[in-house]
Amino acid sequence: MTDAASRLSFDADPAVAGGLDMPALQALAGAITADRTAPADGAARRGPFRPEVWLNARQRHASRLAAHYFRAFDVLAVTAVTLLCAWASTPGPLLHADVSLLVPFGLGALTVLTLMRSLGRYRFARGQTTSLHLASVAGIVAAGALVAMISGWALQGATAQWTAWLVWSALVLISLYALHMGWSDMVGRWRASGALTPNIVLVGATRRAESLIREALKRRDLNVLGIFDDRLARAPRSIEGVPVLGTADDLLSHKMTPYVDRVVLAIDPKAEARVRELTARLRILPNEVTLLVEPAGEAETRSALNRLAAAPLADVQGPVDHDRRAFNKRLQDMVIGLVALLLLAPLMALIAVAIRLDSPGPIFFRQRRHGFNHEEIVVWKFRSMKQEAADATASRQVTHDDDRITRVGRFIRKTSLDELPQLLNVITGEMSLVGPRPHAIGMKTGHVESARLVAEYAHRHRIKPGMTGWAAVNGSRGPLHTAQDVRARVRLDIEYVERQSLWLDLWIMAITVPVLLGDRSAVR
Repeated sequence: MTDAASRLSFDADPAVAGGLDMPALQALAGAITADRTAPADGAARRGPFRPEVWLNARQRHASRLAAHYFRAFDVLAVTAVTLLCAWASTPGPLLHADVSLLVPFGLGALTVLTLMRSLGRYRFARGQTTSLHLASVAGIVAAGALVAMISGWALQGATAQWTAWLVWSALVLISLYALHMGWSDMVGRWRASGALTPNIVLVGATRRAESLIREALKRRDLNVLGIFDDRLARAPRSIEGVPVLGTADDLLSHKMTPYVDRVVLAIDPKAEARVRELTARLRILPNEVTLLVEPAGEAETRSALNRLAAAPLADVQGPVDHDRRAFNKRLQDMVIGLVALLLLAPLMALIAVAIRLDSPGPIFFRQRRHGFNHEEIVVWKFRSMKQEAADATASRQVTHDDDRITRVGRFIRKTSLDELPQLLNVITGEMSLVGPRPHAIGMKTGHVESARLVAEYAHRHRIKPGMTGWAAVNGSRGPLHTAQDVRARVRLDIEYVERQSLWLDLWIMAITVPVLLGDRSAVR
């Protein structure tokens, strides 16, 4: 370790730092980077530990899914232009038009949209200039126009509508140029804000960690949020401005984990026993774990960092992947969630009035729960307990004839109507309609925190929590009174995470109401 790295100080106790919320951690990080002796070019102040651009994993993931929205708008624009030009070039209604007049427009549009997707025009890779991107779009539109003209000439011969196809290609080019200039500007702003910059933490305050951080300082395409090392007595307080925040065990419950995309083991891969031991301990996290192998030369160093820093927008080509599933799921949540909110608004108003008349206190109950990637979210519910007995941490789980529950509360809990305000969480993107149920932070089963009873508990956070879920329709809902209950819930949740699909979500939503109303034994 260099003398400069050893001299850097980090006044906060790592154990204390692990309990800080994100604003406090950001303030702490800002103080560290401000106290550093920055080189003349100011590179150290730009990164890699840049607290001013921290966004949690859910926020960055939502930005990456924008590629699917971009493509949807392109499809709508090209389809609209194609229908307009086809309508203008036919003497009567489109439904009665000669097929030979419509086919060239259709083949041209299909060519443009297929090439835009297959050539990766929605990835907006880092370093790609807007002018080069627009030039490639122009080439794709030219190919579409050529297909339209060749097919039109083959079908129409001497009566070919050359002017109509040229007008179509010009309008398509103008439309796509306008859209993609907007897309490029949005992606540029997201990159500047850190929305597309991967966040990593390092395990091991080693020379490998120091080398990676130094290289990241030059590149500015990777945020290193912190370092964890079991050998704190020998580790410096910080390396190149990145603080050492505690041991590997501290990472398991650290407030920083919702902001982390990947955990990188910066230790000697030849120490196989230690690698296996750390991997086994960290596997309970919802974050991906990567082993950093010692690169041989600058070329391999750049290659390793390129793999860590690669964060193009979600790929819209090829087979269904996690990003596409997430996009479909978000689209499903927005459409069904908004419709449900509008249809259920009168019922929600009646419940609110009944709660107000039944007992003193607020209409809504808000509780902090774990969301995607351990993010802390505030979940909304209708208040079902007496105000003075509210239990925000679920330290005492509900039982039959619980004296804390009001008369109205007993009815809305049994029918799950108390969960309806969570539609607001769905619309804002913190929750999904279907997913593992969000548990209260610090929820206990008996006298033990539920999360400590099952090693794979955090794996249920690899997807957004839901209003209903696979566990709920398979009998695991409500309080968890025993370790066996926790294991059964986690097993079903992980099964859903691995099997999630649009059709499974629709099936779960369809059977949720009859299953919940037909279950007389579940404690709610």
